[in-house]
Amino acid sequence: MKPTFNFLYFKFSKKMEKESINVMRISLAIVYIWFGALKIFGMSPAGELVEQTVYWFRPEIFIPILGICEVFIGLGLLIKKFIPYTILLLLLHMTVTLFPIFILKTICFDSFPLCPTLIGQYIIKNIVLISGALVVSGKYNEKYYTEMNLK
Repeated sequence: MKPTFNFLYFKFSKKMEKESINVMRISLAIVYIWFGALKIFGMSPAGELVEQTVYWFRPEIFIPILGICEVFIGLGLLIKKFIPYTILLLLLHMTVTLFPIFILKTICFDSFPLCPTLIGQYIIKNIVLISGALVVSGKYNEKYYTEMNLK
């Protein structure tokens, strides 16, 4: 059993070594396009959270604009030439999405910092998106763009 499992796993692992960063990039793009589209069409479950966090902007204007920005980030991840700019925007966006943890503690935590609410968990999962963006940026570096004549 073990030799068969190892053979299959290492075969899979070899394939993932080659393709996993593109899978990560496309996954990030899907999430950004999907969540952005929900904001554009007023269907985002995060709309109220955005409204409470960025209360000084009119939500009926700000939330769709935020959605458009998120869709552009998603599209930028799909177009390899734009990845360096897109990663910068994504990391800036992700930094801002962490604000509610600090300014809306009662909404994000039942007991700070150990017991996040569902909203808190929604925000904390952004750490995974940040990590994914960092992995993607590691592949699409100066060497990659020089080799592809995209620099």
